[in-house]
Amino acid sequence: MKKVKITILKRTIQEDLAKEYGIDDFPKCPLMEDNAVFYADYAKPEGFCDEAWKAIYQYVFALAHGATETFYSGTWIKEPGIAIVCCNDGLRPVIFKLEATDIESK
Repeated sequence: MKKVKITILKRTIQEDLAKEYGIDDFPKCPLMEDNAVFYADYAKPEGFCDEAWKAIYQYVFALAHGATETFYSGTWIKEPGIAIVCCNDGLRPVIFKLEATDIESK
């Protein structure tokens, strides 16, 4: 099994939904930072949001175990070994880039 590199590409806010449903002065995700990098295999990295992990772990697991085909029969990401995914926060989703690596998991 290999490690998967997880990079936070962007923290976003769905302005219209946040305005209607969020608290006053609704912030971008306070648990993650843009450009932060984590490495994972089957276990959630230390300091990683629990809810975000639930949303992305299946892709991390597949990449860690050597998935070599593009996901969804090539109708999504053009390069094998990469997934672009987001957490399940409907008001302020965080977007992640997952990349297979050659780093052995221990």
